[in-house]
Amino acid sequence: MGPGGEGHPIHPNHSLEAPIAYESRVGDALRETEDASRDAGAATGEEALPPIRSGFVALVGKPNVGKSTLLNALLGQKVTIVSPRPQTTRVPTRGILSRPGAQIVFVDTPGIHQPSHALGRMMVDLAELSIPNADVIAFMVDISQPPSELDRRIAQQVQRARGQRLLVLNKVDVKPRGERNYLEEYRALGPWDEELAISARRRLGLTSLLDIIVERLPEGPALYPDERVTDQSEQQLATEFVREKVLFHTQHEVPHAVAVAVDEWEEREPATFIRMTITVERDGQKAIIIGANGAMLKKIGTAARYEIERMLERKIYLELWVKVRANWRDDPAALGWLGYRAKDWR
Repeated sequence: MGPGGEGHPIHPNHSLEAPIAYESRVGDALRETEDASRDAGAATGEEALPPIRSGFVALVGKPNVGKSTLLNALLGQKVTIVSPRPQTTRVPTRGILSRPGAQIVFVDTPGIHQPSHALGRMMVDLAELSIPNADVIAFMVDISQPPSELDRRIAQQVQRARGQRLLVLNKVDVKPRGERNYLEEYRALGPWDEELAISARRRLGLTSLLDIIVERLPEGPALYPDERVTDQSEQQLATEFVREKVLFHTQHEVPHAVAVAVDEWEEREPATFIRMTITVERDGQKAIIIGANGAMLKKIGTAARYEIERMLERKIYLELWVKVRANWRDDPAALGWLGYRAKDWR
C-alpha cells in the first residue's frame, strides 16, 4: 500500500526497448490568418499563397462503431485510445491530417449513448455540440448490424446540420448478423451527400474516403502548423494510454469507473520520471486493478510504459498509484479535478 493506505505503486524499473463551441474560435482564426496573409503580401510585394481546402470533420456515431480506430488509421499513428469497451472516448480529440493542398481537422467524438451519470451527460453533450458546425459530418455505423434506435436518433441530428453529410459504413470485413445486407436500412436514415463502405481496422476504402472529404471542404488557410498531428498534449496522451491498458486488462464495471491523472512529470537522466494516479469508485475496483501482490497493476504499467516510450522516444520511469473516490463520475468537483470540465473541450 502507498502512504496512508491510499494507493498502491508500481515501479517498472526494467527497461523496454521502444521502437521509436470551436466555430467561434475557428472563425476568428480564419479571419486573423487571412488578414495576416494579405498584410504580409502587401508589405513584401509577394503574391499570397494559393488557398488550400481546410476544415473540420466530425466523426460521430454510437459507441463502438470504430471512430477512434478510423482516426488512428487515417493519421497513421495513435492519437486516441481504442478498446472493445463502449464509451472509451470521453472528450473530443482533434487529429490533424496535412497533405498537399489540404488540411483536415478530424474531431473524434465520444459515442452518443443514453447517459446514466454526469460524466456520461458531458460526453454526449460534447459529441452533439460537434455536429452542427462541422464542415463535414461523417456519420459512422456498423454495417454488420441493423440500425438501432440510437442510430436513428443520431442520424436525425446529422440531418439538421449545415455541413456535408457522409454515411460511413464501417466493418465491411465483419460477417453481417443474420447474413443480411443492411445498406438500404442505413441509406433510408438519410438523405446523404455521399456514402462509402470501409474497414477502419483493415484500412480498406480510406483513400477514397479522404478524397471525398477533401472535395467537400471549403477553401481557406491551414488551421494548424503542418507538423501538428493532434491537439492533445503528451501528458494527456500518456494518461489515456494508462486508461487504455486498464480497459484492456479488466472487466465488468471497472473500466467505466476509471480515471487517470498525472501527479508528477519530471525530465531526469537517464529517464523521464512520471507518477500517475488511477482513480476508481469502490474498494473492490481498486483490488481488481492492483491484483494479487500487485501483479495486475504491474501488467498495466508495463504495457502503458511501452506506449508512452514510443510516443516520447525516450526511456521513462512510471509509478502508478490507485485511489478510491466514491461516485466521482457524478461529482462535479471530482470531474473538474480529473480534467473532465466541459468548458475545456468546447
